Amino acid sequence: SSNIKRTKISFFINLKRLLMREKTQMYYARRGELTKQMSYVAKVEGIGENLLIDEVANGRIIIPANVNHINLKPMGIGRKLKTKINANIGNSSLSSDICAELRKLEICLEFGADTVMDLSTDGDLDAIRSAIIEHSSVPVGTVPMYEILKEAKEVTNITNELILSVLEKQARQGVSYFTIHAGFLREFLPLVKKRKMGIVSRGGSLSASYMSKLNRQNPFYEIFDQILEICAKYDVSLSLGDGLRPGCLYDATDEAQLSELKVLGELTLRAWQKDVQVMIEGPGHVPLNQIEYNMKIEQELCHDAPFYVLGPLVSDIGAGYDHITSAIGGTMAAYHGASMLCYVTQKEHLGLPNEKDVREGIVAHKIAAHAADVALGKTGAIEKDHAMSDARYAFDWNKQFELSFDPKKARELHDESLPEDAFKSAHFCSMCGPKFCAYKISKDLEKGEKC
Repeated sequence: SSNIKRTKISFFINLKRLLMREKTQMYYARRGELTKQMSYVAKVEGIGENLLIDEVANGRIIIPANVNHINLKPMGIGRKLKTKINANIGNSSLSSDICAELRKLEICLEFGADTVMDLSTDGDLDAIRSAIIEHSSVPVGTVPMYEILKEAKEVTNITNELILSVLEKQARQGVSYFTIHAGFLREFLPLVKKRKMGIVSRGGSLSASYMSKLNRQNPFYEIFDQILEICAKYDVSLSLGDGLRPGCLYDATDEAQLSELKVLGELTLRAWQKDVQVMIEGPGHVPLNQIEYNMKIEQELCHDAPFYVLGPLVSDIGAGYDHITSAIGGTMAAYHGASMLCYVTQKEHLGLPNEKDVREGIVAHKIAAHAADVALGKTGAIEKDHAMSDARYAFDWNKQFELSFDPKKARELHDESLPEDAFKSAHFCSMCGPKFCAYKISKDLEKGEKC
C-alpha cells in the first residue's frame, strides 16, 4: 500500500541521515557549504548563493527545514528576503477535527501561506500534527506547551523530563520550528501587575501559572541547553516566544515586554553557539507610532535575528475586522524590519477561525507583506503590479483575476453583475459602463478620436 511505501521511504531516508550525521543549516553555512535547501531558497528569492550562506551563518536568515519533513519545499525568513506570512490553524476543545484542519491547510497552501502553525489543544494531537505535516509542503510550527499541558493535565505536574520528551517526539514527527516561551522569567511576574490586560499569550500564561504556583523558574529557561540539543539533532528552528507581548495598546512597549525581549537576545546567542537557527516573536497590540521603535529595538537586543510579529494590531476596537487592523500594522512592521507576519483573522478575540476566516486572513497579510516589499524595493516584488496594470489597461479580465491575491474572489465580484463570458473581454465593468470608462476614454484619446 501507499502507506507502507511511504513508511519504507521515510525509514531509509532517516537511516541515511543518521549515518551521515546531518547538521543544521546554520552549521553548514558557517562552514561555507551550500546545502540544497540554501540553493533552492536563493533561486526562489533571486539573491546570490554566497549572500544567502553569509546571512544564514550570521543568523539573519533562517531556513526552517526539519530533516524529517520529507515533502517540504525549503523557504527562508529574513530581512533580505521577501516578507513571509504564517497562518495558524488547529482545533480547540470546543470545535474542529482532523478533516477540518486539513481543509484549512489546503486553503493555506492555495493562498500562499509561507509557514503553518498547528495550535491544536485537544483531541489526538499526535494524529492531527502528523496529518498536517504529511500534507504540508511548507514548514510546520507548534507551541509544544499545549501538548505538554495535555499530558500533565495540570501545570503543577509538568516536569523537565516531560517537556523534553514532547519536544523530541514532535521533532521526530517533522516539526520545523518550536515556539517556546523561555524568556519569560519568574522575576518578571511583578511587572505584569502594572498592566491593563496582564498576560494574553496562552503559552505565557501557562508559564506564569507554573512559576507562580510552584515558586520556580521558567523550566524552558532552565533546560534551554537540552532543548538546543534536540533542535540541533533534527534542525528544528526556535521561535522564541513573546509570552509577555502586549494584548492592548495601553500595555505596548512596556517594561514587561522589553525585559523579556532582552532575555530572548541572550538566548539567541546561546542557540547560535549550538548552530541552532532562531527567530524572535514580537507584539501584539502596538500603536502605529510605536511600531518602528519595536522593530529597531528587537534588531538591537536580538542581534538582528529574524523578527516574527503578530500583526501588530494598531487598534483595540477592530473586533470582527481585526485582519484589517493587523494588516495595517503588519505593513508598517515589515517596512521597518519584520521578516514574517503572523496572520490575524476576523475571528481574532472572538472565536476559532473557519475556512473562510483563514482565507481572508491570509490574503490580508499577503497584501500587507507585499506592500512592504514593494516599498523596500525587494527583488521581484513590483513586477506583478506592473503586469496587473497592463492587464487592466488592456481590459484583460481573466489576466486580472489570475494576477490577484485571491483570483476566485476577484472573479466572483466581477461576475456578480456581468457574469456572461462576453464581458470577460468587454472594455468596461459595471462600475462605469461603456460610456464612462476612463481607460476606454484614454485609449480613444491615444487614437486621436473624439470622446
